[in-house]
Amino acid sequence: MPAHLLQEEEFSSASSTTIVTSRVTKNGNAVVEKDLLDHDNVAAERGMVDDLFDETYREKEGPKPPVRYVWRNIILMSLLHLGAIIGLTLIPSAKIQTLAWAVLCFVLSALGITAGSHRLWSHRSYKASLPLRIFLTIANSMAFQNDIYEWARDHRVHHKFSETDADPHNAMRGFFFSHIGWLLVRKHPDVIEKGQKLDLSDLKADKVVMFQRRYYKPSVVLLCFTLPTVVPWYFWDESIIISFFIPAILRYTLGLNATWLVNSAAHMFGNRPYDQNINPRENPLVSVGALGEGFHNYHHTFPYDYSTSEFGWRFNLTTAFIDLMCLLGLASDRKKVSKEVILARKMRTGDGSHKSG
Repeated sequence: MPAHLLQEEEFSSASSTTIVTSRVTKNGNAVVEKDLLDHDNVAAERGMVDDLFDETYREKEGPKPPVRYVWRNIILMSLLHLGAIIGLTLIPSAKIQTLAWAVLCFVLSALGITAGSHRLWSHRSYKASLPLRIFLTIANSMAFQNDIYEWARDHRVHHKFSETDADPHNAMRGFFFSHIGWLLVRKHPDVIEKGQKLDLSDLKADKVVMFQRRYYKPSVVLLCFTLPTVVPWYFWDESIIISFFIPAILRYTLGLNATWLVNSAAHMFGNRPYDQNINPRENPLVSVGALGEGFHNYHHTFPYDYSTSEFGWRFNLTTAFIDLMCLLGLASDRKKVSKEVILARKMRTGDGSHKSG
C-alpha cells in the first residue's frame, strides 16, 4: 500500500503542516515499516520529482572529459579571499555597530539561500506569500550565489544525480572540488545535459524569481556590496575601508564558505543514521554556520521536509524563521515527515548511530 498524507493544522489555516506518514507495526521495541514511503506520491503533492535521486542514471564509460579551468573565477575568488583576510585584520579597529551590522547581513543573506533558494524554490517544501517571496529574493541577491532560478536548477540536479558526473559539486571528486573547485572549472557535460532536461516550469511561472533573474547583476551590486558598505559609513561614521572589507567582503566570503561546507564537509564528515548507503552526513558544526543545513543525511533521505532535520529548531535557525513566518501568516503548507516514518527508515537503512543518541 502506498504512503498517505495527513493534514494537521497549527496556529491557523494559513500555517498548515503536511505530515508525511507510513503505516508501521510494533513488536515490543521493534518497529517494522509495512509500506515504504512513496516518494512519487509526495512529489506529486508538491508538483515535482526532480529533487529525488534517479537510480537509473549511469555514468558514461570511457575517459573523463578534460578539466577546463575558468581563470576569471580563479582570479576573482583569490582576490575575494585575500580581501576577506584584510577584513579579518580590520576587526579590532571596527566599531561594535559595524560588527553587529555585518552579523545581521550574514544572517539575512544566509536566509535568502536556506529559506529561499533552497527550501522554498529548490524543494517546494513550504509555500510563501508574495511579501515573503520578495523579502527572500532581496536577501538572496545580498547572498550573491547565483540567481534563484540557476541556484534551484543546479541544486535539483545535485539531488537527482548526487555523487555522480551529473552532480555539479560531486563530492566523489574530493573535498576541494566539492567545496570551491567546481566553480573554478567548466561543468561536466552531464551536468549541463541533465540540467537542461529538468522541469523548471514552477520557477518560470514565479514572477518574483524571473524578475530577479532579469535584474540580478544590478541587484547584487546594490544589495551585496553597496548597501552593506554605505550603512555603517553613513549612519555611524565608520571608515569606508572598514565598511567595505567587513560587512561586504568578509561577510560575503564567510557566507559563501558556509554554503560550500554543506557540499563538502557535510558529504564527508559525520554519521549516517537515516541512510548509510548514501554519502551525505549529519554534521552539526556545518548546521551552526549554515543556519541548519548540516543535517545532510536526513535531507538527502527526505528532501521534501521543510526543516531538513527531525530536531526542530536545534542548530536550525532557518526552521525557526519559517515557523515564525507561518505564525505571522506569511508562509504555509510546511511538509514534514512523521516520526514513525523517520524511525522506520533509521532501522531499515541507517548506520545504527541513532541508538547512541
